[in-house]
Amino acid sequence: MEEGFTFTASDGQEIYVYQWHPADSSKIKGMVQIVHGMAEHAARYAYVADKLCNHGYRVFATDHRGHGKTAGTEERVGYLADQDGFQWLVQDEIELTALLKEKYPKLPLLILGHSMGSIIVQGYLQSHSHEVVGAILTGCPYPDRLSLKVVKFLANQEMNKGRMMRSEFMDKLLFGNFNRAFKPNRTGYDWLTRDNNIVDQYAADPYCGFICTSAFYFDFAVGMLKIFDSDNMKKVKKDLPLYILAGDMDPAGSKGKRVKKLFQTYQNKCQIKDVKLKLYPDARHEILNEINKDEVILDILAWIDTYN
Repeated sequence: MEEGFTFTASDGQEIYVYQWHPADSSKIKGMVQIVHGMAEHAARYAYVADKLCNHGYRVFATDHRGHGKTAGTEERVGYLADQDGFQWLVQDEIELTALLKEKYPKLPLLILGHSMGSIIVQGYLQSHSHEVVGAILTGCPYPDRLSLKVVKFLANQEMNKGRMMRSEFMDKLLFGNFNRAFKPNRTGYDWLTRDNNIVDQYAADPYCGFICTSAFYFDFAVGMLKIFDSDNMKKVKKDLPLYILAGDMDPAGSKGKRVKKLFQTYQNKCQIKDVKLKLYPDARHEILNEINKDEVILDILAWIDTYN
C-alpha cells in the first residue's frame, strides 16, 4: 500500500517521503530506504517497492530537494539549496533514517541508491554505515577526480551567470554522449533502458529528464569530489555488506569499466570484507526498469535476505 508523508529537515526544507507497507504486518522482516537518481522522482520505484513489500519489507523513499513533490513545482526542479546542496541530499537521508529508527526501532534497515542516489548513499555510509545492515548501489557512476575538477570549474563559470539558470551546456557536457552508443536513437533517453514503455513514460513526465540549474551541477561536482575522496571512502565500516549492480551497457558506468573500478576500490583500498559485484549483459542504466528487472529484483531480494 502506497502512502506519503513529509518531514521538516533541519534547515526547514519540507521533504516528501513515499512509503509502501506489506499487506500482512505480522510478517515484516525489515525496512528498505530507497534513494532515487538525478532528474527523476521516487514514485518511479513503486514496482520495486511492491516486490519488496510482498517479500516482507517496509519501503521508504524521499523525493529529493529539487525533485518531484519536494520541489513542488516545475520551476523549482533542478535546484537543491542556496549552498551545500549535495550535502543536504545526504543529510536528508540521514534524517529520514533517524525518523524510521524512532518509529520502527526493532526493524533492521537496508539502503538502496540508484545512480546519483548511489553517490548519496556512499556519502551517507561515510558517517552512518552503522545505521544499516547492508547497502545496495545500482547504476553507480565512478568518475575520475580530474574529470570532476573540470566539471566543478565549468559549473562555477556557469553559476556566475546565475545560480538558478538552467545550464544546457552542463547537461550536454555530462550526458550528451550517453545516447550515442544506442543509435539510431528513438528518443533522447534510449540509454536508460531497453524497455520502450519506460522510456516513453520518462520522456512524457515533466518531473523527469529536466535540465538542472548551474548551482545544481556545481554542488554535484563538489559533493562527488568529497564523497569519492579516498580517505572519506575508507570511513565506511569494514564489515558492511555492500552489493554493487549495473548493466554492462550503462554509459554512466563506462559499460562496466568504472563500476568494476568502484568495486575494486571498496574491496582492495577500503578493505570492505563483504562486497559483491554483478553486471547484467546488455542492460543499460536503469536496471530496476530494464526488461530483466524481475531478475535484478530477485537478486536483490536473495541478497538482502542473507542479512536478515
